[in-house]
Amino acid sequence: MKKILILGASGFIGNCLYRELHPYFDLYGTYNSSNRFSKQHNFFHYDLEEDQILSVVKKVKPQLIISCLRGSFASQVACHEKLVDYINHFDCRLMFFSSANVFDAFEHYPSYEFDKTLSESPYGKYQIKIENSLLKLPPSKYVIGRLPMVFGTNAPRVKEIDNQVKNGIPIEVFPNTIINVNSDRRLSQQIHYIINQKLTGVFHLGSSDLITHFDFIKRIIARRKLEGAIYKQIYTRNDMRYLVALPKNNKLPEHLHVSYESILEDLYLP
Repeated sequence: MKKILILGASGFIGNCLYRELHPYFDLYGTYNSSNRFSKQHNFFHYDLEEDQILSVVKKVKPQLIISCLRGSFASQVACHEKLVDYINHFDCRLMFFSSANVFDAFEHYPSYEFDKTLSESPYGKYQIKIENSLLKLPPSKYVIGRLPMVFGTNAPRVKEIDNQVKNGIPIEVFPNTIINVNSDRRLSQQIHYIINQKLTGVFHLGSSDLITHFDFIKRIIARRKLEGAIYKQIYTRNDMRYLVALPKNNKLPEHLHVSYESILEDLYLP
């Protein structure tokens, strides 16, 4: 049975992956502040800012490391550099979750797997730095999954929307920003397939259709039957801006394709 270590398994995406993969693999995870994982023998406490990542990796000796870490950009870059060096010398692969922000300097069209990365934001720049370190590995040693906004019933951004509507707080929306999206549940299924099929390389894991950020937020609120939402419309450009990563070369099977309507179905409250 394949041994997998999920870094950040107590977080939103990491924990959804853990629940999806746990019945099928010898699975381990790290947690930081959530004490409910402290008594589980296959969970290790790991603080990105203070602890050495290789101490956990050498205890587990995984065949695959999935990175869902959150923390300061500098600490994440340093952590992944150590992971890349480890993977260079051992029989192990690394899966890193990046985002469409590695293309946020390109505003007028969607981006594909082998397009040049270029970012104007600190968030996108640090992800490019980590991506570039992985790209120095042999192709069989890494998976880079570029994600759009990821939603889910328990997603932090969905809980924030619920709270903002409940308390009359304006929700920031971007009417001229075109996006694609995914959900935690459907992303987990896609990752499960990539692992099972031993796929490697760069994958864009978002919906195949596009929608403006404002329209998608309005549809979330309608699906969740929330009333009285207040919107703060923000225009970063005069024309339409794309923040979209679409697959072209590394496409998953049709049953794993998602649409923004299917993501909205995952957020429906009866």
